Amino acid sequence: MNHSIVVIPTYNEIENIEAIIRKVFSLPKPFDVLIIDDGSPDQTGAAVKELQKEFGEILHLVERKGKLGLGTAYIHGFKWALERGYEYIFEMDADFSHPPEDLIRLYQACAEEGRDAAIGSRYITGVNVVNWPISRVLMSYFAGYYVRMITGMQIMDPTAGFICYTKKVLETIDLDKIRFIGYAFQIEMKFNTWKFGFDIVEVPIIFTDRTKGASKMSRGIFKEAIFGVISLKINSYFKRYIPAKKLAQKQPANS
Repeated sequence: MNHSIVVIPTYNEIENIEAIIRKVFSLPKPFDVLIIDDGSPDQTGAAVKELQKEFGEILHLVERKGKLGLGTAYIHGFKWALERGYEYIFEMDADFSHPPEDLIRLYQACAEEGRDAAIGSRYITGVNVVNWPISRVLMSYFAGYYVRMITGMQIMDPTAGFICYTKKVLETIDLDKIRFIGYAFQIEMKFNTWKFGFDIVEVPIIFTDRTKGASKMSRGIFKEAIFGVISLKINSYFKRYIPAKKLAQKQPANS
């Protein structure tokens, strides 16, 4: 079995789904792919089933009934991957805003350089965003500043959705207690990873806005992020985070 899997949530991505799957499978490093489809009316799920006839056991599909949110899709995918023993679990959008080629760089950061999580970052080396209006760039960039100011974690792109998590990170975080579904989900996952003392690195990428299909962004998602960051910080005062290294030291030698 391959030890790396890319989790891609979809809702009405019929224009992108075949191309993104083929691109991931064309990379020189092998990745499995798990599509979490939220009952897309445009038959995205049916398109994946057709591709499964070609790609077999390296392409997986979970179909959910109704649009249940990005965060819940990733949590479902993370649990699915952990149950099957994957060591490196990636999250990525279906619309090519995240360069599939950079999956290899995220993998190298974790598997070869020993990092616990690698973030495909739009802002670690400046502003690397293509096709966004300046208003959205500014909103995204200053959202990162706001998150850093409130939480104290020094991640330049805390709302990024292009990430590699190692198995030990996702096993340590209580995924059942992750509450948010949009931008705040991405922040919450990184915040927990940071609070548990895991080694996080930001890998610079060039983010290109989708050219096909419709964006799923909404005001509600931004609102969740603004107020969610404050609640994350407050709730962290009442939660005990045992650093990952100390937790490992407590484990019996034969466990």
